[in-house]
Amino acid sequence: MSEQLWCLSFRQPYAGLILDGVKTVESRWRPLLAPLEHQTLAVHVAWRDWEGEEWRAVLGGLLGMSGAQIQALLDSGERFSRGVVAGLVDVGRTWLCPASLQGAELQGLQEAAVLLGPQQKHLTYLSNPRWLRAPLSTRGGRDLWTVEIPAELLP
Repeated sequence: MSEQLWCLSFRQPYAGLILDGVKTVESRWRPLLAPLEHQTLAVHVAWRDWEGEEWRAVLGGLLGMSGAQIQALLDSGERFSRGVVAGLVDVGRTWLCPASLQGAELQGLQEAAVLLGPQQKHLTYLSNPRWLRAPLSTRGGRDLWTVEIPAELLP
């Protein structure tokens, strides 16, 4: 038995931040996840890191995490290494973030997305993150692709 799911590759630290429930909003330049609303998405950990350190500014600044808390999150996100499907997350509604958004609402979205400047990006709610029992080694793909996850790995 296995389950076939849509899969998307995320660079670190974002893959780990999603699976540890810190990142609850995904941002993309196009509505990639909109067709998957109310479905489960497999989270693939890419080999490459995210370029840029703005996530660190959000975690340490907006979310007020200490250096030790940030390091613990990074370590947790690396528990299965790279080039693997590491977990699952449920996909919610996708919407276009207005360019005019500001104030507390903007700050809340920046915290949820662990990203500065979400305006004019397509944002998608993510919920119910869970790690697989063990990693599933597989090549990443561009955009969405499907992956077969053996039942014994499902949380």
